[in-house]
Amino acid sequence: MARNTRLLMGMPISLDLVECDSAELLDDVFGYFADVEARFSLYRADSEISSINLGTVAPAAFSAEMREVLALAEQTRVQTNGYFDIRRPDGALDPSGIVKGWAIRNAAERIRQAGLSNFMVEAGGDIQTGGKNREGQDWRVGIRNPFNESEIIKAVSPRGRGIATSGSYVRGGHIYNPHEFAEPIETIVSLTVIGPDILEADRFATAAFAMGTDGIGFIEQQDDFEGYVVDARRIATQTSGFGAYVIT
Repeated sequence: MARNTRLLMGMPISLDLVECDSAELLDDVFGYFADVEARFSLYRADSEISSINLGTVAPAAFSAEMREVLALAEQTRVQTNGYFDIRRPDGALDPSGIVKGWAIRNAAERIRQAGLSNFMVEAGGDIQTGGKNREGQDWRVGIRNPFNESEIIKAVSPRGRGIATSGSYVRGGHIYNPHEFAEPIETIVSLTVIGPDILEADRFATAAFAMGTDGIGFIEQQDDFEGYVVDARRIATQTSGFGAYVIT
């Protein structure tokens, strides 16, 4: 059993590989996250995304990974009526709202290709699980109280699906409404989405949070997605199918 946490992409990333006794796969997967950071970090002057924003890389020279992420971002923009938009007010591209889920999904696929079916990948609170935990039970994921981070207000079992939380309680107001850049999102503080995989959950969680109080309704309308939101009044609302994942 191999388990470790390292700081990459500006956040703690944890791997729990139930069937693995070697550190080699851990190093391989963490190395993948390091490569993603090197390509997509806005804080590194030598990253590909920084070069793109400086205008020193032509679109024809974009890497395959960059083209894939940008295509996913555009797909999400269309699907969410523009509430997910990686273009900042100054025109620069910031794909961080989709890169994390994309990278977790790809890391999980690397683990599966190595022959493992029981694992968990967590990056900054967004999680992809597979199979069972080391006790042979379904993985359990806690949703934190955004007003008291030491308290878990819901425990869920995603059962191989992805679970992502967007909010303002850890990193402040880093998510904005692309339709009203100047207006901070203050009506909700935390929105958790369970989706078919972590990429799907992550991209829709970001968009739904940008919608404010309308976000949980947007998730309700999506096939194969469930959500749980906590608003600024400390009132929680969940979609009609969310309860199927709650551990009682």
